[in-house]
Amino acid sequence: MSTKPNFVGDLQALPTYAFGARSLTWWGVIAFMMIEGGGFALAGGAYLFLMSQESAWPPASYPPALVPGLLFTVTMLLSEIPNTILKKATEAQQLDKVRFWIIVLDLIGVILLVIRAFEFAHVNVRWSDNAYGSIVWALLLLHTIHILTEWVESIVLTALMFTGHGRLPRRFVDVSEDCLYWRFVWITWIPIFVLLYLVPRFV
Repeated sequence: MSTKPNFVGDLQALPTYAFGARSLTWWGVIAFMMIEGGGFALAGGAYLFLMSQESAWPPASYPPALVPGLLFTVTMLLSEIPNTILKKATEAQQLDKVRFWIIVLDLIGVILLVIRAFEFAHVNVRWSDNAYGSIVWALLLLHTIHILTEWVESIVLTALMFTGHGRLPRRFVDVSEDCLYWRFVWITWIPIFVLLYLVPRFV
C-alpha cells in the first residue's frame, strides 16, 4: 500500500517579508518603473520628432540656462551616495542609521525642488509659445511630478520609521524599495538633461 506524502507543516517559522526579487513590492516597483519609463520614452520621442520638423532648434528662443540644469543634475547624481547607504542600512535593519539617512534624502529632495523652480524660471520659453516650449515644459513637469511624489512617499516613510512601525521588518522593505525607485527618478533625468540642455547646444 502506497502512502501519500504529507505536505502539512508548521509555517510559523517562515519570514513574512523579503528584500529584492523575493518581495512582491519589489516586482510592483519594477512594473511601475517600466510603465513610467515608457511614458518618459514617449515624451522624449515627441521632443525628437518636433525637433526634426524645425530648421532651427530651439525656434525663436535660447536653450534653457545651463547653470540651473547642471546644478540640478550634479545634486541628483550625488544623491545616490546617501541613497545607497540608506538601502544597505534597511537591508541590515539598522534603525538608527535608516532614520538618519532617510532624513538626509528628504532634505536633498527639498533642495532639488528649489533648484527645479529656478530651472522653470530660466527655460527661456513659455509653454504656450510654440511646440518647443510645450515639450520642454512637459518634460520638466513630468519629471518634477515624479520627484514630488517620491519626496512625499519618503516623508511618509520617515514618519513611520520614527513610530512603532519603524521596528517592523516590512517597513524596512518599504524603505528599500523606495530607494530603488529613487534610482529610477535620477536615471530618467539623465536623458532628459541631454535633450533639454545639450542637444540644442551641440546638434
